[in-house]
Amino acid sequence: MDTLIQISYFVAAFLFIYGLKRMSSPLTARDGIVWAGVGMLVATLVTFFYPGMENLVLMTTAIFVGGVAAFWSGKRVAMTDMPQMIALYNGMGGGAAGAIAAVELLRGEFHSQTFLTLAVLGGLIGSVSFSGSLIAFAKLQGWLQRPLRFPGQQVFNILVLLVAVGFGALLVIQGEFSGTIILIFFVAALAYGILMAAPIGGADMPVVISLFNALTGLAVAFEGFVLNNAAMIIAGTVVGSAGTLLTQLMARAMNRSIGNVLFSSFGSSGSTEADSVEGSMKPIDAVDAGVMMAYAERVVIIPGYGMAVAQAQHKIKELMKMLLDRGVDVKFAIHPVAGRMPGHMNVLLAEADVPYERLYDLDEINPVFPQTDVALVIGANDVVNPMARTNPDSPIYGMPILNADHAKNVIVIKRGQGKGFSGVENALFFGDNTRMLYGDGQAMVGELIEAVKGL
Repeated sequence: MDTLIQISYFVAAFLFIYGLKRMSSPLTARDGIVWAGVGMLVATLVTFFYPGMENLVLMTTAIFVGGVAAFWSGKRVAMTDMPQMIALYNGMGGGAAGAIAAVELLRGEFHSQTFLTLAVLGGLIGSVSFSGSLIAFAKLQGWLQRPLRFPGQQVFNILVLLVAVGFGALLVIQGEFSGTIILIFFVAALAYGILMAAPIGGADMPVVISLFNALTGLAVAFEGFVLNNAAMIIAGTVVGSAGTLLTQLMARAMNRSIGNVLFSSFGSSGSTEADSVEGSMKPIDAVDAGVMMAYAERVVIIPGYGMAVAQAQHKIKELMKMLLDRGVDVKFAIHPVAGRMPGHMNVLLAEADVPYERLYDLDEINPVFPQTDVALVIGANDVVNPMARTNPDSPIYGMPILNADHAKNVIVIKRGQGKGFSGVENALFFGDNTRMLYGDGQAMVGELIEAVKGL
C-alpha cells in the first residue's frame, strides 16, 4: 500500500507540474487548470488510504465544506474581483501550511532537528503569507483605502520579525514545545505579515501578490518535508520557484527592486511638484473618436484596470472585430503590471475570446507605436505615463512603459481627470496628440461601436 501511495503522490506531482506548464500560455491555461485539479484530486483521495490515518469523518466534512464554498464563490466572483480572490485563496494556502506547523509543534514528535527547523520555518513563512495576503485582499477589495504608515515603522516591523524569529529559534534550540512559546511565535509571525503588507500601495499589488504566492509555495514545501509528503514537497517547490521568478519579472517590469517595493512609499496617494504637468486635457466625443479609428490603418488598444472595473472587455472585442472587418490592423498592448495581478489583462481578454496572437507584450509593441494611427487607452494610467522616461524626479522614473505617446493620435477613455493608483500625474493626458473621452469604459466603447457602425 505504501508503494501505491508514493506512486500516486508522484503522479499527482507530475500533474501539478504539467498543469503549471500548460498555464504558461492563455491558449492552454484552461486545460492546465483541469490537469492540476486532477492532480489535487489524486493527492487528496490517496491520503485517505495512508496507514494510521484518523479523523476520516472530520477530513471528509472539511473537504466537503471547503469544496462547496470554493465552487460557490468561484462561480459568483466577477472577473473584476479576481485579483482579491487570488490573494485570498493564496492566503488560505499559507494559512494551511501554518496550521500544519502548529499541529506538529504541539504534537512535538520530530525525527530530527532538521524536521523541527523546517516545521518552524514553514510556520513562520506560511503565517506571514496568510496575514499579508488577507491585507492584500482587503486593499484590493477597497476595505483599506490608504497605505498604513507611521514614524519608525520599519524599525518596529523588524523588531516584530525578530520576536517571531527569536521564539522560533527558541523552539528549535530547546526542543521544548511550550504552548505559550508557540502562541507568541505565531502571533508575532501573523503580526509581521500584517505590518509587512499594510504600508504597500495599491500600485504594487501585482508584485506583492506574486511574492506571497512564492512564500506560500515555500511554506508548503517545508511542511511537505515534515509530513514526508512527496506531493506537497514537489508542488510547493514548483509554486515557490515559479512565484519567485514571477515576482522578479514583475519588479523588473517596474524597474524596482523587491526591497524598494516592500519598504518604499511608492503607491501612496497625493501629488508632488515633481509630477506636476503644464497644459490641459482636451476632450473628444465618441463620434469623432469612432471616425478616427474607423479610417485608421493601424490601431493599438491598451487595456488597464479601468477596463476590468467597467467590464468592457467584451465590448472591446466587438469593437476590434468591427475595425478588422473594415481592414484596420488592430493589436493589443499588454504591460506586465497592468491591472491588480500578474496577467490580469490577458485573463480578461481571454475571457472575451480576443485572439491570443493579437496580444503583444511591451518589447514587441513599443517599436510599433510610431507607425500607429490611433492608440486607444482604456483604463490604463501609470503604465503609459511618459514621465517614467522624461522626469528624473518622478516616483515612476525608469519604469518601462508602453510608448503610447509616440502614436500619431491617442484616445484615452477615462471616468474623470483623476490620477492613477500610484498618485502620479500622467503627462500623456496633456499631450498635443491626446484626446480624452470621458465616461464609463463600457458605455464609451459602446458609443465608439455605434459611431463605427454609422459610417
